[in-house]
Amino acid sequence: MEHSTNFRQTIHLLVFCYFLFGLNDLALADPPYSVCSNNTNNNSLNTSFQTSLQNLLGSLASNASVSRYYNISYGNETDKVYGQFMCLDYVSYDDCHDCISGAIQAIMNLCPNKTEAVVWEEVCQLRYSNVSFLGQLNVKDNIGKDNVINISEPVKFQALVENKLRNLTKQAAFNSSANKYATGDEPYTIDDTLYALVQCTLDLSPDKCNKCLEAAIKDVASQCYGSRGARLLSRSCYLRYELYAFYEGANETSASPKTQPTTRSGGSGRKIWVIIVLTIGSAFLVVVLMASFVYCGAMKKGTRKGKDEILRNHVQLHNSGDSENPDFQDFEGLDELKANDSYIDLATIHSATNNFSDSNMLGQGGFGPVYKGVLPDGKQVAVKRLSSFSEQGALEFTNEVLLILKLQHKNLVRLLGFCVDQQEQLLVYEFMPNSSLDVVLFDPKKRAQLNWSKRLNIINGIARGILYLHEDSRLRIIHRDLKASNVLLDFDMNPKISDFGMARIFAGADSEANTARIVGTYGYMAPEYAMEGLYSIKSDVFSFGVLLLEIITGRRNAGFNQTKHAQTLVAYAWHLWNEGNALELMDPLLADVLMDEFLRFIHIGLLCVQEDAFDRPTMSSVVVMLKGETVTLSQPQQPAFSMGRHTEHHQTFTRSCSTNGLSISSVAPR
Repeated sequence: MEHSTNFRQTIHLLVFCYFLFGLNDLALADPPYSVCSNNTNNNSLNTSFQTSLQNLLGSLASNASVSRYYNISYGNETDKVYGQFMCLDYVSYDDCHDCISGAIQAIMNLCPNKTEAVVWEEVCQLRYSNVSFLGQLNVKDNIGKDNVINISEPVKFQALVENKLRNLTKQAAFNSSANKYATGDEPYTIDDTLYALVQCTLDLSPDKCNKCLEAAIKDVASQCYGSRGARLLSRSCYLRYELYAFYEGANETSASPKTQPTTRSGGSGRKIWVIIVLTIGSAFLVVVLMASFVYCGAMKKGTRKGKDEILRNHVQLHNSGDSENPDFQDFEGLDELKANDSYIDLATIHSATNNFSDSNMLGQGGFGPVYKGVLPDGKQVAVKRLSSFSEQGALEFTNEVLLILKLQHKNLVRLLGFCVDQQEQLLVYEFMPNSSLDVVLFDPKKRAQLNWSKRLNIINGIARGILYLHEDSRLRIIHRDLKASNVLLDFDMNPKISDFGMARIFAGADSEANTARIVGTYGYMAPEYAMEGLYSIKSDVFSFGVLLLEIITGRRNAGFNQTKHAQTLVAYAWHLWNEGNALELMDPLLADVLMDEFLRFIHIGLLCVQEDAFDRPTMSSVVVMLKGETVTLSQPQQPAFSMGRHTEHHQTFTRSCSTNGLSISSVAPR
C-alpha cells in the first residue's frame, strides 16, 4: 500500500515535469520546403482571386479528412484558381488532415499574394495555381534533400537504389491496383536494408507518372549521390529511400498459408491420428499456458522492480534535505508510472540491440555506450547503457527519466522508455540518424556538408529548445551540460537537445542556486559555475554562446591552442574581434555566408560568453537577436577565457564535496 501511494505521487512528477508542449512537427524542415512563383497578384488580398483561393484552400482542408488526394478549382476566367493535395498513401486520414492544415498555413505565410505556389510537408504536399495544371507533368524545380552522412560504398549502393526505385516506378505507374503508390525493401548488407517509396498524384496518366518518377530518380541520383537516405520533392510525384523503415508497415511480414497434410489411411486410422494430435496438442497447450504465466509473472516482477528502483530514488530525493533537493510534495500520481508503457523490459532491449552487439554500437559517451536498436513494433531507437563505472549515478538516471520522459518539443530529444534490472540502467531514446553535432561539426569531410543555412537552422533550433526550458514551460529548467555532443541531429539536420541527467528545476521566482557538486564539461561551463558552484539560466546562455561560436567557425573551444595567448576559441574570437579581424574566424568551408551576417553571429556569441553573468542576455533576447538584423547589439564585455588547462574536450568535470549529488531542485510550477 505504501508503495502504491508513493508511486501515485511520482508520476504526477512526470506529468508536471513533462511540461506539455504542443508539438506540430509534421514539417519536413523548419520551415517547410516551398516554391513560389515570380508572378504576384498585384491587387493584393481584396481581389476575387484571393477569395477564390481562400475557398479552394478551405475545400482542400475539409476533404483531407476523407481522402489522401483531392483536386478542385474555384472562380471564373481570370479569377480561377486550381488546387490539389496529396498525402503519402500510408498515412491515416487524421494525419493527412493535420498535415494539409499545416501546409495551408505554410503556403499562405511563405508565398503571400502569389498566383502559383507549392509546399511540401513531411507526409503531404499542397499546390495551387491560376493556370490549370491537372493532368499535366511538371518536373522543373525538383528539390532533392539528402542525409549528409554518406554511404561507404556509393557506387554499389547507388546501383541498388536506382534499381529498386525503377522497379517500384513500374509498379506504381502501370499497376492499376497500386493507386500510383509503391513501397519495397531490398537487403543491402547483413545489418542494413534499403527501404523505398514512390508515389504520383492521381491526376497523372500511367505514362506521365512513369516519366515523373524517372525524372525524380535521375535528379535524386545527381543531387544526393551516395547518401544514406534521400527524398525528391516534385510537383507531380515523390520518392524517398532510407536505410531504416520509415513508412508504416515496412517491417510487417505476411505469413504464407500453411499447407494441410493429407493422409491415405482409412477412417479408423484417421480417427486415431486425430486423437493423437488432439492429445499432444492439448498437452502442449497446457505447457505453453503454464510457461506463459510464469514468464509474464517474471516480467511483471522485473517491471515492478525497475519502477520501484525509480521510486526509491525519488523517495531518496524527497527525504535528502540537501539544498540541491528541495521538497517534492507538490507532485502526486506515482501509480501512473507503474501503469504506463514507458518501462521496457531487459529481454526486449536485448533482442532490439542483438544483445548489445558491437555492430550495433553508435558511440561511446561519458556515461557509457549507446546502441542502435529496433523494437518489436519496428521503431528504431538509441539505447544508452549506463556503465557501472559511469559518472552518472542512479539519481541522475532517475532525474533524466522523471524529467524528459514525456517532453515533446521538437528541439528536445524524446525519451521513449527506460529499464532498471539489477546492475543494468538503460535509457531508450528516439533514433537520430545523423548522430550528434560534434560528430558532424568537427569532422572536415562531414562539416563541408553543413552549409550556412543549415548551421543557422541548428543554432536557432538549439536556442528555441533552451528558451523553452528556461521560460516557456511551467517549470524553469537549467540544462547544465549543453555542448555539441549533447545535441543530436535528425534526418534533416534539425537539432534536438539531449542528456538531461544533470538538469536542474527551479521553482517560482528562483533564478539561481549554489551547489557543492560541479558537473559539466570543460570549455562549456560558465566561470561562476566552475569556480563557485553558482548556476542560473545564464549558465546555459554561456554554454550556448560557446556552442554558437563552434558551429559558425567549425572549431572546438576546448583544446583550441591557436596561439599561446589564446588557448580557447572564445579567447581567440575576443582577440580578433577587438582587432577588427573577426572575419578570420570564418570557416573556410563556408561559401554561402554574408560577411555582415557572420560578424553579427560572432557578436551574439561574444555577448553570451561575457564573464559577468548579469551582462549576458537571456535566451529570449538571444532568439530575437538571431532573428533580425535590425536589432541593435550592445558592445560585449571581456569573456571568461579559461577555467584551467584541459585538453580532453569530451571529459566531464565533476567536483563534489557532498555524497548527495541529485540535480533536481524544487518542482513547484511557476
